[in-house]
Amino acid sequence: MTEPLLVVGHGTVDESGVTEFHAFLDRLSTRMSAAGVDTAGGFIELSAPAVTEAWNELTTRGHRRMAAVPLVLVAAGHGKGDIPAALEREVRRHPGTSFVFGRPLGPHPILLELLAERIEAVVPRADWPDTAVVLVGRGSTDPDANAEVCKVSRLLQETCGFDTVETAFISLAPPDVAGGLERARRLGAKRIVVAPYFLFDGVLPQRVVDQAREYASSAPDIDVRVAGYLGDCDALVDLVVERYHEALHGDIRMNCDTCAYRVLLPGFEDKLGAPQTPHHHPDDPTGHGHGHGHAHGHTTR
Repeated sequence: MTEPLLVVGHGTVDESGVTEFHAFLDRLSTRMSAAGVDTAGGFIELSAPAVTEAWNELTTRGHRRMAAVPLVLVAAGHGKGDIPAALEREVRRHPGTSFVFGRPLGPHPILLELLAERIEAVVPRADWPDTAVVLVGRGSTDPDANAEVCKVSRLLQETCGFDTVETAFISLAPPDVAGGLERARRLGAKRIVVAPYFLFDGVLPQRVVDQAREYASSAPDIDVRVAGYLGDCDALVDLVVERYHEALHGDIRMNCDTCAYRVLLPGFEDKLGAPQTPHHHPDDPTGHGHGHGHAHGHTTR
């Protein structure tokens, strides 16, 4: 029996984001079913269905080994700890089952193409040499995750020919949206596109829009435009399918060279060797969501 694809998202309290996740899962399931692969998806918190429901769905169909792909852009705490821990709990609840774990989605050329398409929808390509971009990621306490967003910014600048691409975060790491816009303005930008680096709608992408508009209202001399988030599309399906096949057949080792839990990084000494304890997940049937040890995203069973 071909291993099924289990897609695991974080979850959101925003109903439009949940709706988009399910629409994407339907699109993905249609693609995979044509290849004879079962697909299910769930969240680790905030939204239904919970990942345990998706796991139960696949085991009910007779599957014992799953190929899990985290629907996250960077390997922060959710990709390194929370999602692998949630899957490990399912293995313990269902003796005889196992999983292989795929990589986070980014950075990847497909994501760069999608970002370019979203930016082109608000600024024509002919105007890109005179356009600055502020790429806004979620933000994390993990410096490695924040660095991955910066990497995307640099790749976007060098492959698309923008005047400059600055990086900002909506939470947990500086600069914020206003700070990123101000950096671009001080570099001489007169036209700036704020590009949310998010898969689907939700509280945080909406906050990006609000903060960009707030800055624009205080700087009438600057043309500030906001691009759309990545969104449900066939190209994103292509990327998840690629990660699925990697998990089954390829080299899925996560980059550990700059992981603060494995390497001593100045300013993050407290993280070195520390166990990653997934935080409480109310939707988990056990009533607690705590695990021990550094699960790290290349966990394979």
